[in-house]
Amino acid sequence: KLQHWVYSEQEREEVMRNLKGAKKVEVQRYKGLGEMSAEQLWETTMNPATRTLLTVSIDDAAKTDQIFHMLMGGEVPPRKAFIQAHAKSVKNLDI
Repeated sequence: KLQHWVYSEQEREEVMRNLKGAKKVEVQRYKGLGEMSAEQLWETTMNPATRTLLTVSIDDAAKTDQIFHMLMGGEVPPRKAFIQAHAKSVKNLDI
């Protein structure tokens, strides 16, 4: 079984083009590290020889915190209102 790890849509599309004609291609996505097996976690995230480290910075910490809690918090009405207000402008939805 061949595995290809990709980190962008562009990389995924390139791998899919290269696999054209393959009998069975399965695409799997992870929302969080807890969904991965220990072996997958080592291969993609923990192994210093193969992992990718990125610096993440926040320009407006207060606004980021507000949005994060609105999207991930326990109060449903603000999240529902946000989704309804922005649903038609979504460009990339992964279900």
